[in-house]
Amino acid sequence: MTRAVNRADLDEAHAEFYAAFEAGDFDRMSAVWADGPYAAGVSCVHPGWTMLRGRDEVLRSWALIMANTSYIQFVLTDVESDVYGDHAVVTCKENVLTADEETEAGFLAGGSIVATNVFVRADGEWRLLLHHGSPVLNGADAEEE
Repeated sequence: MTRAVNRADLDEAHAEFYAAFEAGDFDRMSAVWADGPYAAGVSCVHPGWTMLRGRDEVLRSWALIMANTSYIQFVLTDVESDVYGDHAVVTCKENVLTADEETEAGFLAGGSIVATNVFVRADGEWRLLLHHGSPVLNGADAEEE
């Protein structure tokens, strides 16, 4: 029973990460990430970026991204999670739809990213320790492997 509760809490924390991003809500995004003794080890690789390390640096990147993203929506597929005591790994495919509402045509773009999200359970709550997103450059090639 405890394992099922932990898995449900993990699923909720994972979903909240994407919901915070879609909402462009920096406070919600900040609450998702680990802090305290884990703050220095918080890490993030946005697609095409170099590694960011440390809670402050990672959160600055999210503030910048959210300030420059007028619309984003995620449809997550292939979600797999594994719990190892107080650590968990969630992998998924992010099917992303973005729009630029500032252009006259309302530019719309889509793409796919494979993501690894590592969580740590701190004070009974799952908090994000690492997010690594890598673009899928050619969907046809990926499906052939």
